[in-house]
Amino acid sequence: MTHSMNDFMSASAADKIAHLEARLHAALAPVSLHIDDDSAAHAGHAGAASGSHYTVTIVSGQFAGKPRVARHRMVYDALAEEMRRGVHALAIRAYTPEEFAEQFE
Repeated sequence: MTHSMNDFMSASAADKIAHLEARLHAALAPVSLHIDDDSAAHAGHAGAASGSHYTVTIVSGQFAGKPRVARHRMVYDALAEEMRRGVHALAIRAYTPEEFAEQFE
């Protein structure tokens, strides 16, 4: 997506998620990525009106050997511009492929 951040703020919910996915794919090469828009659950909170609360579930080999806080920092760094310009809150679930597979054994 080559739109400016102003376009991000006025984009549809689906386009915002597509933009966030593209940024995360470029930065972290995930083998699996899912983003839920949780904004409706936060109606009435500051920032909620613009569709800005998300849950990110991301599986990437780049998380290997890194503690949870470092993994979250990698996600925040990938979305730094979006965090400054309209993403109000991220809930992050970051796994290595092995950790993710273990959940389903």
